[in-house]
Amino acid sequence: MRMKTLLLTAALCCGLTNAALADDWHTSPWGPEDEIGAANLITPESVLDAAKLVKTGKTYNLGIVVGKDTPAFSPRSMSITVLQPNQITTEGLGTNGMTYNDDIFMGWLGIGPQIDGLGHIGIKHTYYNGLAGADVAKADGLAKLGLEKLPPIVARGVMLDMAAFYGQDIVKEGTAYTKDDIMAAAKAQGVELKKGDVVLFHSGWLDLLDGETPDHDRYVKVEPGLGISGAEYLAEIGVVAVGADTWGLEAVPFENGADGVFAVHQILIPQNGIYILENMDTRALANDKAYEFMFVLGVTRMKGAVQMMINPTAIR
Repeated sequence: MRMKTLLLTAALCCGLTNAALADDWHTSPWGPEDEIGAANLITPESVLDAAKLVKTGKTYNLGIVVGKDTPAFSPRSMSITVLQPNQITTEGLGTNGMTYNDDIFMGWLGIGPQIDGLGHIGIKHTYYNGLAGADVAKADGLAKLGLEKLPPIVARGVMLDMAAFYGQDIVKEGTAYTKDDIMAAAKAQGVELKKGDVVLFHSGWLDLLDGETPDHDRYVKVEPGLGISGAEYLAEIGVVAVGADTWGLEAVPFENGADGVFAVHQILIPQNGIYILENMDTRALANDKAYEFMFVLGVTRMKGAVQMMINPTAIR
């Protein structure tokens, strides 16, 4: 109920954000036919530069383990059913008795570790590159901006440890990472954010899901995260994607309570074609102080998909 109240309250102010938009906010720098946004910044040269960051060969799973109990933005859920087709009353298939298990997935693709594609968020039913909602969203999949268009994301990755920056084990919910905070955190870590980067924020929020009594309710109702000025700053730099160890990337309750519903999502996705990565497990990176690495992500090419569960890899 609290999330519904937040959404309703912020919706009353949504016009403030949209009214401030320039008339050409939806014009893509990559042309009127572009459907991949900031992924255009990935080039053979930038991939080679990212590969040079690999010094030890150590790899990190960035996706959390997802299951039926994983807390998710309502009403999202998932389940898996395992079957043994045509084997229950037999000793298996053929005289050699071959047996096997299959699974049926039932659920939302935007659950657990996920990428938000460019067809996910719009502004008054206008989506990235000025595409009208009616031309984008079809019942059987996106007609435009589907994730099957996205090339592999291979880029320089940067992790900003906001928990260390604020001096907190778990950053307090509602904390918005401002432009000044991001610049100061990067300076403290000795890293520079660059065009074409994938930027990940560590807050310690995933620790709420650990232990004998995980706090699922708190985890999915509120969160620290990227603020308005921080999002605008990352867009100005020209990053490819932004991720965090939280379910929704941006600060909830929404920043100042007056900037609209998921306004950071609107700045990144429809306005700038920047992808969002949620529920990223940054804990091992933070423990190792691994602030710079090669980031690799290949998304399942399901035609017309809005979002997708993912498990990116960081390589040092």
